Amino acid sequence: MATTYVAPGAGANGSQAKSAMNNKTMFAPGFTINVNANKTTTGTMAVGAEGGGSVETLLPDPDFSSPARVREYCNSLRAAAFSLSFQVAMGAEIMKGVLSAVPDPEGRPFGSRTRAGKVARKLQKSADALRDAAKNAAACYSAFQQEYEEEINRVRHRARRPQQPVVNWAEQ
Repeated sequence: MATTYVAPGAGANGSQAKSAMNNKTMFAPGFTINVNANKTTTGTMAVGAEGGGSVETLLPDPDFSSPARVREYCNSLRAAAFSLSFQVAMGAEIMKGVLSAVPDPEGRPFGSRTRAGKVARKLQKSADALRDAAKNAAACYSAFQQEYEEEINRVRHRARRPQQPVVNWAEQ
């Protein structure tokens, strides 16, 4: 038995649903996810998740030759993962809303919402994993600072300018 989907706000005769059936597009979600990131000094920016160009890396090259490079890499990873987690979470909510509008084939009450929740839950888990990746990137740099504190301080002291002689105005 064929099920005809009548979009919310469609006329009482279902003319919009019938034209959708004739065009063979019964269900087409209308959302996209765009990826934006700040361009770093050594990294490149992503073009977009939808296509229309090659997607380049969001992170700088993994060059860990100095503490500044480690900080830059971890901070870039944190920023990219945090931004993506928001966008994926938004995509999960949009997907849940769009899919909950599709009627349940068995006519169960709240069946469409249940089905939509099961599908969108996987996307929400992806958003949670990206948020955890952002936290771990920040924790990585913190652990680096703690583990290599002695080496960092040794170089930091050597790099300081010598102190200027202090003028003692009491001696005359």
